[in-house]
Amino acid sequence: MASGMKAMDANRYATKKTIAQGMLDIALLTANASQLKYILQVGEQHQFYKLMLILISLSIVMQILSGILSLSLSLLRDCRMHQPEFHQSANVINHVRTGFAFFTTMVNLFISAFDSRLPPIQGDLLNDVN
Repeated sequence: MASGMKAMDANRYATKKTIAQGMLDIALLTANASQLKYILQVGEQHQFYKLMLILISLSIVMQILSGILSLSLSLLRDCRMHQPEFHQSANVINHVRTGFAFFTTMVNLFISAFDSRLPPIQGDLLNDVN
Protein backbone atom coordinates (compact mmCIF):
# COMPACT_ATOMS: atom_id res chain seq x y z
CA MET A 1 0.00 0.00 0.00
CA ALA A 2 1.35 3.46 -0.87
CA SER A 3 2.23 5.75 2.01
CA GLY A 4 -0.31 8.39 0.90
CA MET A 5 -3.27 6.00 0.70
CA LYS A 6 -5.45 5.33 3.73
CA ALA A 7 -7.35 2.14 4.44
CA MET A 8 -11.07 2.45 3.78
CA ASP A 9 -13.14 2.93 6.94
CA ALA A 10 -16.35 0.92 6.47
CA ASN A 11 -18.28 2.86 9.12
CA ARG A 12 -17.40 6.20 7.57
CA TYR A 13 -18.38 4.93 4.12
CA ALA A 14 -21.71 3.59 5.44
CA THR A 15 -22.43 6.89 7.20
CA LYS A 16 -21.73 8.92 4.06
CA LYS A 17 -23.83 6.53 1.98
CA THR A 18 -26.75 6.80 4.43
CA ILE A 19 -26.56 10.60 4.44
CA ALA A 20 -26.44 10.73 0.63
CA GLN A 21 -29.42 8.35 0.39
CA GLY A 22 -31.38 10.50 2.83
CA MET A 23 -30.63 13.62 0.81
CA LEU A 24 -31.80 11.90 -2.39
CA ASP A 25 -34.98 10.76 -0.64
CA ILE A 26 -35.70 14.33 0.49
CA ALA A 27 -35.02 15.64 -3.02
CA LEU A 28 -37.45 13.14 -4.56
CA LEU A 29 -40.13 13.91 -1.97
CA THR A 30 -39.69 17.63 -2.62
CA ALA A 31 -39.93 17.10 -6.39
CA ASN A 32 -43.11 15.04 -5.96
CA ALA A 33 -44.63 17.71 -3.72
CA SER A 34 -43.84 20.33 -6.37
CA GLN A 35 -45.38 18.15 -9.09
CA LEU A 36 -48.48 17.60 -6.96
CA LYS A 37 -48.84 21.36 -6.42
CA TYR A 38 -48.53 21.97 -10.18
CA ILE A 39 -51.11 19.29 -11.05
CA LEU A 40 -53.56 20.64 -8.47
CA GLN A 41 -53.11 24.21 -9.77
CA VAL A 42 -53.63 23.21 -13.41
CA GLY A 43 -56.51 20.91 -12.54
CA GLU A 44 -58.57 19.08 -15.14
CA GLN A 45 -56.93 21.12 -17.92
CA HIS A 46 -53.88 18.86 -17.64
CA GLN A 47 -54.08 16.15 -20.29
CA PHE A 48 -53.32 13.38 -17.77
CA TYR A 49 -54.73 14.99 -14.61
CA LYS A 50 -56.20 11.91 -12.92
CA LEU A 51 -53.29 9.63 -13.86
CA MET A 52 -50.70 12.15 -12.63
CA LEU A 53 -52.65 12.79 -9.42
CA ILE A 54 -52.78 9.06 -8.68
CA LEU A 55 -49.13 8.40 -9.59
CA ILE A 56 -47.74 11.35 -7.63
CA SER A 57 -49.88 10.52 -4.58
CA LEU A 58 -48.83 6.88 -4.80
CA SER A 59 -45.17 7.89 -5.00
CA ILE A 60 -45.46 10.14 -1.94
CA VAL A 61 -47.28 7.44 0.07
CA MET A 62 -44.66 4.81 -0.86
CA GLN A 63 -41.85 7.19 0.10
CA ILE A 64 -43.45 7.84 3.49
CA LEU A 65 -43.97 4.10 4.08
CA SER A 66 -40.38 3.42 3.03
CA GLY A 67 -39.19 6.05 5.51
CA ILE A 68 -41.24 4.48 8.31
CA LEU A 69 -39.80 1.06 7.46
CA SER A 70 -36.29 2.52 7.46
CA LEU A 71 -36.86 4.03 10.89
CA SER A 72 -38.26 0.77 12.25
CA LEU A 73 -35.33 -1.15 10.79
CA SER A 74 -32.91 1.30 12.38
CA LEU A 75 -34.63 1.00 15.76
CA LEU A 76 -34.68 -2.78 15.46
CA ARG A 77 -30.98 -2.81 14.61
CA ASP A 78 -30.12 -0.51 17.51
CA CYS A 79 -32.27 -2.25 20.12
CA ARG A 80 -32.73 -5.90 19.23
CA MET A 81 -30.34 -7.13 16.55
CA HIS A 82 -28.18 -8.86 19.16
CA GLN A 83 -31.11 -11.28 19.59
CA PRO A 84 -31.20 -13.89 16.80
CA GLU A 85 -35.01 -14.14 16.77
CA PHE A 86 -35.20 -10.61 15.32
CA HIS A 87 -32.89 -11.28 12.37
CA GLN A 88 -35.71 -12.71 10.23
CA SER A 89 -37.93 -9.68 10.94
CA ALA A 90 -35.10 -7.34 10.00
CA ASN A 91 -34.59 -9.19 6.71
CA VAL A 92 -38.30 -9.02 5.88
CA ILE A 93 -38.45 -5.29 6.67
CA ASN A 94 -35.35 -4.68 4.57
CA HIS A 95 -36.77 -6.60 1.58
CA VAL A 96 -40.12 -4.80 1.79
CA ARG A 97 -38.35 -1.42 2.00
CA THR A 98 -36.23 -2.33 -1.03
CA GLY A 99 -39.43 -3.26 -2.88
CA PHE A 100 -40.97 0.11 -2.01
CA ALA A 101 -37.84 1.86 -3.30
CA PHE A 102 -38.01 -0.09 -6.58
CA PHE A 103 -41.72 0.60 -7.15
CA THR A 104 -41.27 4.26 -6.20
CA THR A 105 -38.61 4.50 -8.90
CA MET A 106 -40.91 2.86 -11.45
CA VAL A 107 -43.82 5.16 -10.55
CA ASN A 108 -41.56 8.20 -10.89
CA LEU A 109 -40.47 7.03 -14.34
CA PHE A 110 -44.14 7.06 -15.38
CA ILE A 111 -44.62 10.48 -13.76
CA SER A 112 -41.73 11.82 -15.84
CA ALA A 113 -43.15 10.25 -18.99
CA PHE A 114 -46.55 11.91 -18.55
CA ASP A 115 -45.29 15.29 -17.29
CA SER A 116 -46.44 17.81 -19.88
CA ARG A 117 -44.21 20.57 -18.46
CA LEU A 118 -41.26 19.01 -20.27
CA PRO A 119 -40.61 20.46 -23.75
CA PRO A 120 -41.24 18.08 -26.66
CA ILE A 121 -38.18 16.36 -28.09
CA GLN A 122 -37.06 17.75 -31.44
CA GLY A 123 -38.05 15.39 -34.23
CA ASP A 124 -40.54 13.51 -32.01
CA LEU A 125 -43.07 12.04 -34.45
CA LEU A 126 -45.79 11.73 -31.80
CA ASN A 127 -45.73 15.45 -30.93
CA ASP A 128 -44.89 16.74 -34.43
CA VAL A 129 -48.00 18.35 -35.90
CA ASN A 130 -47.55 19.58 -39.50
